[in-house]
Amino acid sequence: MAIVTPALHPFDLKSTAWTLTALRLQSADLRAFSLALAARVAEAPGLFDNDPVVIDLSLLREADAVLDFAALIACLRQNRLVPIAVQGGSTAQTAAAQAAGLAEALDAAPQVASVLAVAAAPLPTATEIVREVEVLREVEVVREVPATHPATMIVDKPLRSGQRVYARGDLVVLAVVSFGAEVIADGHIHVYAPLRGRAIAGARGNTEARIFSTCLEPQLVSIAGIYRTTETELPPEVLSRPAMVRLDGEKIRIEPLGA
Repeated sequence: MAIVTPALHPFDLKSTAWTLTALRLQSADLRAFSLALAARVAEAPGLFDNDPVVIDLSLLREADAVLDFAALIACLRQNRLVPIAVQGGSTAQTAAAQAAGLAEALDAAPQVASVLAVAAAPLPTATEIVREVEVLREVEVVREVPATHPATMIVDKPLRSGQRVYARGDLVVLAVVSFGAEVIADGHIHVYAPLRGRAIAGARGNTEARIFSTCLEPQLVSIAGIYRTTETELPPEVLSRPAMVRLDGEKIRIEPLGA
């Protein structure tokens, strides 16, 4: 008797939820936008790594401003951002975006979380740019260990380059966060190992959030949208040592633990 092997479908479709970064345009002046975005990337060269973004047109909707979406897409890709959709625009703006190859995202979609606002007129200073940064991504966690408090996430495996973890409360990492990895939390971040990647605490604006590490060697640290990169060298009393990162007004403070 001949054995009939069921034919395998070449693909399947699954519903998934993604948390993306929304880039909110404040002006239709693409030249000023390009300069502002380039300034931000120059301050933190590793901030974007082909991250998918949704272009938020809500501030330009009423004026029904005309945008060159082909030029806008090229500018974003040049700065290592990958535009995939638009939201909040007028009917004409949305149609122009779709003609350029972008999808339409629902304005109220909960998956579009934080906003990366790039002002175009007047051109912001580097300090103003830093104040506006707030990047939040939700991705697969390497491994979760149930914590005693439901708002705390615990990760006990090393995070390699390209891996990202997001916690809605506090985040505790018991292994190394390698260069190129990213840990994000709405609350505090505790890394009981070398912290060499990017750590973003207070991702939804909590200015009281802090970052703790037993070996601080970060690529970037950020609290409530204000960040500091390795472009500014850490002082010897905290570099590769136990340290705490906190916000003092609108400045990042890094202090030795136990001082």
